[in-house]
Amino acid sequence: MDKILIDSGPMIALFDGSDKYYKASVEFIKNNSAELITTLASITETLHLLGFSRHAQADFLQWIYSGAIKIENISSHDFHDIAQMMLKYADLPMDFADACLVFVADKLKIDTIATIDRDFDIYRLKKKKTFTTLIK
Repeated sequence: MDKILIDSGPMIALFDGSDKYYKASVEFIKNNSAELITTLASITETLHLLGFSRHAQADFLQWIYSGAIKIENISSHDFHDIAQMMLKYADLPMDFADACLVFVADKLKIDTIATIDRDFDIYRLKKKKTFTTLIK
């Protein structure tokens, strides 16, 4: 099965009908057949930004519980590499959630990401490979 990373932006939009990316994110989810993978950092970021509504947060957690996405683990051994990546892109700046996604992309050899974040056009995988970005 194909695998796609999913960033917090589309996940936020899915649960906020007023978000300008709501329709595009819903269409992406409806038409997607690949396994969606994210990290706990992106889930935390999504919950924080959905903080305007406990119902939106609960619906998002139920969506995860239903198996809509797979959460890839980040271990304490990975923090050195993640920190180095954040320093490399400090001028953007790269946040922890994005760094975790790029780390996981390298780890799982995934180069496609559902995102609304243009920074993924700049981030590079190993061997300077670029991301294919969806939704934005």
